[in-house]
Amino acid sequence: MTIDPRTPVLVGVGTAHRPVDGSAAAEPVDLMVEAARAAAADAGAVHLVAKAQMVAVPEGNWAYPDPARLVADRIGAVAARTVRADVGVPQETPIGAALDRIRRGVLDVALVVGGEAMASRLRIQRAGGTPFETAQPEVSPDERWSTQGEFMADAEVQAGIWSPVEQYACIDNALRHAEGRTVDEHLDDIASLWAGMNAVAAGNPLADFGQARTVEFLRSAGPGNRPLAFPYAKWHSTQWSVDQAGALLLCSAEAARDAGVVLDRWVFPHVAVESSHSLSLTRRADLHRWPAMRLLGDAAAAQVGRPLAEVEHVECYSCFPAAVRVQQRELRLRTDGVPTVTGGMAFAGGPFNNFTYQAMAAVVPRLRESPGDLGMVTTVSGLLTKPGLAVWGAEPSRGEALIADFAEEARAATATRDVTSTASGRATVATYTVTYEGDDPTRAFVVADLDDGRRWIGTSHHADLLARGTTEELVGTRVEVHGSMCSPA
Repeated sequence: MTIDPRTPVLVGVGTAHRPVDGSAAAEPVDLMVEAARAAAADAGAVHLVAKAQMVAVPEGNWAYPDPARLVADRIGAVAARTVRADVGVPQETPIGAALDRIRRGVLDVALVVGGEAMASRLRIQRAGGTPFETAQPEVSPDERWSTQGEFMADAEVQAGIWSPVEQYACIDNALRHAEGRTVDEHLDDIASLWAGMNAVAAGNPLADFGQARTVEFLRSAGPGNRPLAFPYAKWHSTQWSVDQAGALLLCSAEAARDAGVVLDRWVFPHVAVESSHSLSLTRRADLHRWPAMRLLGDAAAAQVGRPLAEVEHVECYSCFPAAVRVQQRELRLRTDGVPTVTGGMAFAGGPFNNFTYQAMAAVVPRLRESPGDLGMVTTVSGLLTKPGLAVWGAEPSRGEALIADFAEEARAATATRDVTSTASGRATVATYTVTYEGDDPTRAFVVADLDDGRRWIGTSHHADLLARGTTEELVGTRVEVHGSMCSPA
């Protein structure tokens, strides 16, 4: 076939993994280097990684000022330009940037890699030791990408609703009400989805938490599954105490040919889109919706010429059930489907800021085995804040791949509300969650729409409201707001 020499291709994927059983310790940069070398080996051109002109690393739970430089030096890419993407920059962004620069002729070879060693760190700290990290002078990367916009409203900070599990629980409860489900039906739906993810993880040899779990265990809090924020318990949450890294080796078609990468290793981008528009959760008029992801999905479906529900291999970013459930609806996937090839972040393990790359490493072999298939990997940044979506195939895209940022379109599509953390008067509950100390419900975070049109975010310790919040629907009910607190009206 005739392929433009500037066509960007993915030629290698690699992972590094240490079991969480403590049999081996790890350092994040070592895992990243191992994953990078594995990606080069996967390409069948181990020398190609040393030709990387850009090495990009998303920020993680480590102290390296320029981890990409450490990786580049160890793999022999000493002339590479280094990139550090701060938290809040979607994991899809370095991929899209690399593809765009390759296509425009700015560079020929790029490495995107991320890694965490939280399991090793926590194990060493619990034993009274100090985790080791390679020392690096206070250097700056060649490029440092920072997030723009608001990830969390001041009112949310004032109310103390800053933990992801609390905000995602609020999203899920809002979705339950919007779809007219009862609390019991909602718990059943989450348990069914998560049991399907768990079943996939049980067949994944790289899953860190692949133990089989029953629907009953996953339905609600109990022994071994402590409550976090209703309706979520421990095993509804991403498990980020893992030692994992993932790497993607990207290059132009010309560079792939020159390096001797055989065609059956090539995987082509069809879509690499994101939205960098940032708006905090409670400012969004519809708390159960994600218009930005709907835009990306519609654009992707138009590009590939078929509904995304017909894409053969799908990995939806799965930090919490709400993330998956909302994406299923916005991307028009089957709501009774199981959109994962890894088992998801609760069971395969969800490193803090590089799971997208492990997901890619799981999807790519399937595409090579079935060249007519497509694979989709999504990215969630923040609290359903900045979405990313990529579609890949072992056959070239129809026309030029779609690589774009839909920030302005997302801004226009997302209705907003003014928010406050203090008010007086009556309001209607828009969503909520109940949080715990041990097994006891002790506080509710409440998001409520005031009669004057503003949205209020605050808390309640009212015993009746806490009891009702885990057994019946509170969304749509009335509360009396007094300052930063509320009680049943």
